[in-house]
Amino acid sequence: MTQINKHAKQLLAPIVSNTRVGQYHQIIINIGDIATNCKPGNFVAISVGGGSSSMVLRRAFAISRVSTSTTVGGTMELIVAPHGQGSKWLCAQGEGVVLDLVAPLGTAFGIPTEPVPVLLVGGGYGSAPLFGLAELLNSRGCRVDMLLGASTGSKIYAPMEGKRAVNSMRIYTEDGSMGVAGRVTDPIAEIIKDLNVAVIYSCGPMPMLAAITKITNQFDVIHQCAVEESMACGVGICMTCVLPVENEDGTISNLRSCIDGPVMDGAKVQWSKVGQQI
Repeated sequence: MTQINKHAKQLLAPIVSNTRVGQYHQIIINIGDIATNCKPGNFVAISVGGGSSSMVLRRAFAISRVSTSTTVGGTMELIVAPHGQGSKWLCAQGEGVVLDLVAPLGTAFGIPTEPVPVLLVGGGYGSAPLFGLAELLNSRGCRVDMLLGASTGSKIYAPMEGKRAVNSMRIYTEDGSMGVAGRVTDPIAEIIKDLNVAVIYSCGPMPMLAAITKITNQFDVIHQCAVEESMACGVGICMTCVLPVENEDGTISNLRSCIDGPVMDGAKVQWSKVGQQI
């Protein structure tokens, strides 16, 4: 493991519960003491498919939140959309199934040293890690406001839970089936000015992250985004998750999302060059 993953451990962890929440699955896993090292923005790499599966690579999932209790100890919550072969397999696993996983991996969100107004922006189920982040920011005295967006209302994850964790929350759907019709990025510039936002934290599709950066570049606002680049190994070996990122000297390097991310400075990511060879 690299220095960034110095707390990561491989372990066999049982599923405590697997609950369907709309289009997604809320999966709670008992991870014991390593829960204390999991921070908002970290992810977990899980071996999927079973012992005879052809899916030899682990699948990366964002950690939604962690908690501890006297009954089950340290647990990790994942919000999973059953889209690909690996995520469908994971969503089909029931209580008591033991998973082979490695956690915590990747960089976490940076927390302000002083209480400042912050805005959380989530797209689809990518918003799930923001709820745990909101709780942490609240405990540090920050004013926390949230925007949730998706193409349609059924893809908004747990809007009522989001409301409990923030000062205010607005929902935007492109088809107008929930909240306000439009894109989640539409009100950001106005909110920055009205609330004097100092930091924007975001999770969601790459085009959404790029659009937020375009807005924050016009203001003196930090944009910390959790990029959604496909990861194969999750530990920096395979080089499949690279993104073009500007260095301090102005040059551009292909950095690994799993090691140098998933949380990155949106202003440094070269969004127009994503997917290109440099």
